[in-house]
Amino acid sequence: MAAPDPSPRGAWQARTAADSAPFVLLVDDEPMLLRSLGRILGECGYRAELAASPEAVEPMLSDPGLAVVLLDVLLGRTSGIELLERIKRERPEVEVIMMTGHASIESAVGCIRRGAFDYLAKPFDDPHRIRNTVGKALERRELVRRNRELEKELLDRSSTPELVGNAPKMRTLVRTIHSLRHNESHVLIHGESGTGKELVARAIHASSPRSGGDFVPVDCGALPETIIESELFGHEKGAFTGAIGSPGLFRMADRGTLFLDEIGEVPLNVQARLLRALQNKEIRPVGAAAPIAVDLRVVSATHRDLAGMVSLGSFRADLFYRLNVVRVEIPPLRERRDDIPLLVHHFLDKHRTENSRVEGIDDSALEVLVESDWPGNVRELENVMESALALAPGPRLRVADLPPTRRRPNHVSAAACADLPLSLDAYERCALERALAESAGDATAAARRLGIGRSTFYRKLAKHALASGEGGGGPAKPIR
Repeated sequence: MAAPDPSPRGAWQARTAADSAPFVLLVDDEPMLLRSLGRILGECGYRAELAASPEAVEPMLSDPGLAVVLLDVLLGRTSGIELLERIKRERPEVEVIMMTGHASIESAVGCIRRGAFDYLAKPFDDPHRIRNTVGKALERRELVRRNRELEKELLDRSSTPELVGNAPKMRTLVRTIHSLRHNESHVLIHGESGTGKELVARAIHASSPRSGGDFVPVDCGALPETIIESELFGHEKGAFTGAIGSPGLFRMADRGTLFLDEIGEVPLNVQARLLRALQNKEIRPVGAAAPIAVDLRVVSATHRDLAGMVSLGSFRADLFYRLNVVRVEIPPLRERRDDIPLLVHHFLDKHRTENSRVEGIDDSALEVLVESDWPGNVRELENVMESALALAPGPRLRVADLPPTRRRPNHVSAAACADLPLSLDAYERCALERALAESAGDATAAARRLGIGRSTFYRKLAKHALASGEGGGGPAKPIR
């Protein structure tokens, strides 16, 4: 490989970006030394560029492929130390190897303290030392780069909300969020209360180009109609009695994401201002004379049927279409029962304290949880698990440790059992028969009424020689 000319500005500009060899920049005011170094490193497969002055370095410092710089301590009347400090300030990932014909311990220590990778004394009698030093500098640069990538990956994992679930509808939801990672369109999240709409909104923000900005949540349903406009758009000092000035949530979310939860609760008059803010990308605080530009993404959420509200005239159609650019549906928990065991163990780990004796959950208790309908969805399940953990006396959660609303005991009334002998077996059989009768012979529903798992229920049926009605109502039938 022929060494380039020591005045490389034109040659460097003509170099194509396709050259993927490690880029090593050589800076020295001795042309013969430059050509010698260029030949030595070129034989190693490096892309060696030569610069005989600080001015010749300028067009190369911004090259993203620049990996290592060999830099003379003295460049004529210019100090190489100043260039070293500039490189480490502007391109800290670039490794710099200092060279000098006047080596001293003080000079070496000063260079290392300023960020130099190594310090070489001229003349270079051993080409192998040059190759070895540059090779080690490249290895360190790669190690630092990989370490930063891992740190960023760990940071992303810790900052991205965890969506627990492997059910088909949850996998579809995760794929949708992943597909939005390079997109900044407005998103409308629809789901029942407790399904985790804010968690999904945070996941969308964390994986988006705006993840470096703030995520600003606001519950529109909790804001009184008299102040919602001021809360969203801000107000100037003295705009109304007692007003001290506020930037508003839109400006707080500038360059980030504004999450408008329960968007269906926003009054019609505020909807008009919200639409203008989204269309024009500017807001006018209450009492302000001029609008203020804002740059943000809006993720909104609701459990209501906004399309139906549009047809009834209680929600603006133009705002609905502006918000509903991308629609995300969150399935209710009853439609992904296979995820309940995952969620149960997730919440066990989340809420288990250092002093907790609970290590797991009985199959019968887990079965009860899986077969519940969960009208409050994931939020309700988490509350149940937190409550059970706080009260459980043993190492495993049992049905008895679940809140009464989950156990749903159906005690046999005193009148129904008045003629029974004083026997636990007799009362148990009576409870089984009554549960089956009230559940029209449906064993699953009967087990749920008694607060026990289905497998436990069947064992008790076999114990008392009972069977559920086969396809209809009526009392329990004996096993034939």
